[in-house]
Amino acid sequence: QVQLVESGGGLVQAGGSLKLSCAVSGRTLSRYVITWFRQAPGKEREFVAAIIWSSAGTFYAASMKGRFAISRDYTDNTVYLQMNNLKPEDTADYYCAASKTMPTMTESAYDYWGQGTQVTVSS
Repeated sequence: QVQLVESGGGLVQAGGSLKLSCAVSGRTLSRYVITWFRQAPGKEREFVAAIIWSSAGTFYAASMKGRFAISRDYTDNTVYLQMNNLKPEDTADYYCAASKTMPTMTESAYDYWGQGTQVTVSS
């Protein structure tokens, strides 16, 4: 069993930055991939970035690479998503999820989800 709790969302102006946190708890975290997804109003949920807990290997959606950075701190079991140069189209609910598979953009591969944190980027 894995529990995930997101935090750090809020309102920011275009061009600004936010750092989201995903507190992860549970056993054998080293077997998991932790991934950030987002869902904008009226749109399907989309993959943002993933990190392999054991190796810290990272993967990004092409459209977000360079602006977003995923990292993990194994001392406090937290995965971060640093978001820079934010745009109004980044407005969405951001979720972290855990899977025992290899990093994947397929939502059905993820067994555990957090409740989400809302990010609003004003123009």
